[in-house]
Amino acid sequence: MSHSLYTDETPASVKEAKGLHLITQSTPNGQKVQILLEELKDVYKTEWTTTFINIMTNEQKKDWFLRLNPNGRIPVIVDNTQSPPFTVMETSAELLYLLKEVDKEDKFGFKDEFERSQCLQWLFFWHGSGAPYQGQTNHFGKFAKEKIPYAIERFRNETLRVYGVLEIHLSGKYTGEPRDYLAGSGKGKYSVADIGTWPWVKGYSFSGFSDEDVKPFPHLLKWIDRIAERPAVKRGTGDAYRPS
Repeated sequence: MSHSLYTDETPASVKEAKGLHLITQSTPNGQKVQILLEELKDVYKTEWTTTFINIMTNEQKKDWFLRLNPNGRIPVIVDNTQSPPFTVMETSAELLYLLKEVDKEDKFGFKDEFERSQCLQWLFFWHGSGAPYQGQTNHFGKFAKEKIPYAIERFRNETLRVYGVLEIHLSGKYTGEPRDYLAGSGKGKYSVADIGTWPWVKGYSFSGFSDEDVKPFPHLLKWIDRIAERPAVKRGTGDAYRPS
């Protein structure tokens, strides 16, 4: 694996890295892994190095990057503690990899199998049903050269629908017990299910949704604010990940 992992085009910061290395840009997907690493730093003193790329220049489509992630998407983890170095793509897989390899006390995961299943359900729900819709809302509403009303309306409505699913769960509509977090017994525990969801949902205004649009989701809005106050979340979305 390692003999073909790097080329002359690979940035020196990537091929000379030791330990955990993150290749990222501070988009919602990048922020998922940035936040978890910052959380792990607070608990375990986890160390890693970072290479920043600009996806607007299609750096992630170059051969050096595709060797690390053939899908050409950020972020990517390269774990140089493994021999040969082990690469991890797809944000949910990266969060789960860091849980297994670093979070030995399950501070951001669960030991109970049912709670762990619930965590996976909500992590995968957003990965498969939330991020794709909100991403397409961004594309057709903000970036597409041709404005297609049907596409804009469809993906806006689907994004609001999945916000509604999160609201049902957090409000305790069918359980009678409101929740603070997506997974775990009782009111739940802050976990990778939240980390994998929050960076997208908190950006609802960037996606073109007004405060009036999200007014039907009061528990979701409280959840956004609750997570935003965490020091590691502030660092993981902060200026350190916005190189000049």
